Amino acid sequence: MEYTYYQETPETDVLNGIMELPKHVFEGAELKLEELTEKKNLLIFVAIDSKRVIGFKMGYEFNDHTFYSWLGGVHSDYRGKGIASELMHRQHEKIKSLGYPKVRTISRNKRRAMLLLNIKFGFDVVETFVSKKGTHKIVLEKEL
Repeated sequence: MEYTYYQETPETDVLNGIMELPKHVFEGAELKLEELTEKKNLLIFVAIDSKRVIGFKMGYEFNDHTFYSWLGGVHSDYRGKGIASELMHRQHEKIKSLGYPKVRTISRNKRRAMLLLNIKFGFDVVETFVSKKGTHKIVLEKEL
């Protein structure tokens, strides 16, 4: 297992793996390249097994004091092995070293494993809201 990160759009093989994984993790949801290129200070962490991207964690600058942990997931064949925890740990260490004092994320009750991982990592629920699609969302923040 190899872990690495990118502060820009990664090379083609890794990028293709990252673009495919959300389809699996989020029931067919597609990530568009434009979504990556428009984010300020994008940071992408990946877990790779035998040249296959099996996990990712990405985020970007929310404001001068807060980094937004945007998307992440691990292929179902690799869950329960601590990969999501390792990716989150690496992300938090890196964004702290970049000078961000706070990290923010948004989760859903439906994604309990991720919600519980966020709470385990010290996130606090700061608010909830209903999206335009009618989905209940949970906003969490953590001081680094």
